[in-house]
Amino acid sequence: MRRYSGAGARQQQQTEAVADRVHRYRRVLMVLLSPVLLISFVLLLMPRAPASASGGVLLAVGGRRWGPRAVEDGLNKYAVIFDAGSSGSRVHVYCFDENLDLVPIGKEIELFKQATAGLRALGTQRSEEILQAVRELLHDSSFKSQPNWVTVLDGSQEGAFQWVTINYLLGKLGKPYSNTVGVVDLGGGSVQMAYAISEKDAAKAPLVADGEDSYVKELLLKGTTYYLYVHSYLHYGLLAARGEILKAGEGSDYSDCMLEGHLGKYNYGGNTFEASGSPSGASYSKCRALAVRALKVDEPACTHMKCTFGGVWNGGGGDGQKNLFVASFFFDRAAEAGFVDPKAAVAKVKPSDFEETARRVCKLNLKDAHATYPDVSEENIPYLCIDLVYQYTLLVDGFGVDPYQDITLVKKVPYGDSYVEAAWPLGSAIEIASSS
Repeated sequence: MRRYSGAGARQQQQTEAVADRVHRYRRVLMVLLSPVLLISFVLLLMPRAPASASGGVLLAVGGRRWGPRAVEDGLNKYAVIFDAGSSGSRVHVYCFDENLDLVPIGKEIELFKQATAGLRALGTQRSEEILQAVRELLHDSSFKSQPNWVTVLDGSQEGAFQWVTINYLLGKLGKPYSNTVGVVDLGGGSVQMAYAISEKDAAKAPLVADGEDSYVKELLLKGTTYYLYVHSYLHYGLLAARGEILKAGEGSDYSDCMLEGHLGKYNYGGNTFEASGSPSGASYSKCRALAVRALKVDEPACTHMKCTFGGVWNGGGGDGQKNLFVASFFFDRAAEAGFVDPKAAVAKVKPSDFEETARRVCKLNLKDAHATYPDVSEENIPYLCIDLVYQYTLLVDGFGVDPYQDITLVKKVPYGDSYVEAAWPLGSAIEIASSS
């Protein structure tokens, strides 16, 4: 156990006090439905920056990023990230020392709480009202803030932060780009691909139209410049892709991707799709053909040397993409389908594992699928065939991964004696803490 004296002891007492207060009010944090209330409550629990400190607070919300700096507490810096995405709201609290290493807050390396409301699910008008309330809250607080600090993170920024998170936790930052790992993050509405490329390949990046995100981001991390290829594919997250695949199969009263015995429609993004299973059951081969069509793999608009899907440049490949870490829904479905231990933090698999499982699932009717895969939730079981088919197709046909290449499914990454969520908020915190 570490022992502290003088300023170090006071610093440790302050850190423990923060943890104690968060722990004491944990139930309140869990049940608050309003992001505004959640924000104001957590801000009150964070240590206030001393008068001489220049730090503010970093707050980010599933595409919404609030505040430009981490709170400073002596030599340590705190960062608070709010991730209010399409499926829920989450708050992350991190503490960094002067070397940008994570420091425990009490007994935890990361404070994490999940609330129930997602900002994206509230609609544009309601979301903007909440964002404006946050601007006013920060303006009236002791934290430094400006109205334009409350902004919307685009998908490519989330992808870049995810790459920073995983490579930071693996101890790859500061090393040559060829030693880093590539990241695929499959969310509900979009999927991001990010990996480091050479300066030479970065110079070949195609120009993009006004208003579109550039393909390459230049990052300076731990004294090393990285050229990060990153792209976010809107409409190709797992939940959105269901709609794209069902739309590709329109024209029939049934879907070749849905399990026999399921009757109903699929609603996503304000659209409704026919999602009833055929009396003859789902067909792996037909569903896969629909998934390839939905991905627009042979998009004629692809004028670049090499593309992924939908006419998008693939970054050129290279060493930064050889070691691939795959996160979010990839891990969840693999665990629910039984070929990954749900209690594991990371797992080595191959894309072919998704294919083999999809072939078995698509043969089942709804009742048998319930019995065979009890870990899949009631609302997701009818879509297990389409989900697994899509995940395999995305990796192999979309991103060009060899079916038998080893990839790493990741939920949490070992860091010292702890495990940290492999999520983009930490990457956002690192960027801010390293520049403040």
